[in-house]
Amino acid sequence: MINRLKTKNLIEILNYFPVLGIVGPRQVGKTTLAKVISKEIEREVLYLDLENPSDLSKLTDPVLFFSNNEDKCIILDEVQRKPDLFPVLRSMIDQNRVAGRFLILGSASPDLIRDSSESLAGRIAYEELCPMNLMEVSGLKSVEEHWISGGYPDAMLAPNNKIRKVWLQNFIQTYVERDLPLLGLNIDRAIIKKLWTMIAHINGNVLNMSNLSKSLELTSTTIKKYLSFLEQAFLIRQLQPYSVNIKKRLVKSPKIYVRDSGILHHLIGIEDLNSLSGNPILGNSWESYVVEQIIQITGNDYVPYFYRTHEGAECDLVLTKSGIPVYGIEIKYTSSPKITKGLRNAFEDLKTKKNFIITPKSDDYFIDKEIRVCSLGTFLEEYI
Repeated sequence: MINRLKTKNLIEILNYFPVLGIVGPRQVGKTTLAKVISKEIEREVLYLDLENPSDLSKLTDPVLFFSNNEDKCIILDEVQRKPDLFPVLRSMIDQNRVAGRFLILGSASPDLIRDSSESLAGRIAYEELCPMNLMEVSGLKSVEEHWISGGYPDAMLAPNNKIRKVWLQNFIQTYVERDLPLLGLNIDRAIIKKLWTMIAHINGNVLNMSNLSKSLELTSTTIKKYLSFLEQAFLIRQLQPYSVNIKKRLVKSPKIYVRDSGILHHLIGIEDLNSLSGNPILGNSWESYVVEQIIQITGNDYVPYFYRTHEGAECDLVLTKSGIPVYGIEIKYTSSPKITKGLRNAFEDLKTKKNFIITPKSDDYFIDKEIRVCSLGTFLEEYI
């Protein structure tokens, strides 16, 4: 059992709110974590997997079932399969509003789990569970191993590259053929797979909607809808440019990333560090991995952006609080980074006081008066 960093926080939430919703992609450990935290509440726990026909049949009359078990904490797994439950949950909670009545697990964002935000407003707290991050596997996996394999437990803990490859292939195929259509992305399966693969090849770049549109022979409006869907399914991330109160000619399109580095590498055909080292995507892969690790650890404490101007000022990651840039972060796959003119100009534009260049294994030192170089592990442990 690998301890998840969110465990304590989720227990506190479940002991206050009538409903805790844990959302995230499939196979990240939502069910395992739910059973762990449910042991920390005083109620008896009843688990229902809504993909299991026998469990689903118990909810033929959900009002009766919930009424007969109102003294229990009921876990509803894969709740997106039965969105019509949410109005019933609201009614049950309003009749007996106590903490920890329901723990719902879903493989999509609340916006894709239809009616949940409206029906349970004020009664539910949502928390996202991501693939395992570097801090959770510290001592078990090195940075390089975690970067190559990604954070999905079954892929990360696979005994060899062959087994990991098989798992990732089946994961992607299942999402394309079953999960995304179930969530409402009803398009040709080949288009979904092609789009996902194309995103992997432009990973870490500013999104060029016109190029994607031409390649897929779809309108930009349609592509935007598909990208939004993949983002709400926790498969990709669109990092928006920072522009508040800066009078510069700024890049306005988002950067796009495949969120899990293991899936990214599989889509491109990379199996180990040696094959990645000779691939042109090396730098962008490292960037996307670092961005994802930092955003996972910081959670809701900061709002992330990137910064780029048409004059050449550029910073890979900007963490803001209340709209004010706090951290300026440049990400480099090198042991001896240099401060470029564009990076220095970006830090000056942003007026950030906490400026970092993050590398895989550098010592921790100031390369300039207000710019520190350190490894990703050091940054996550000591500076965030």
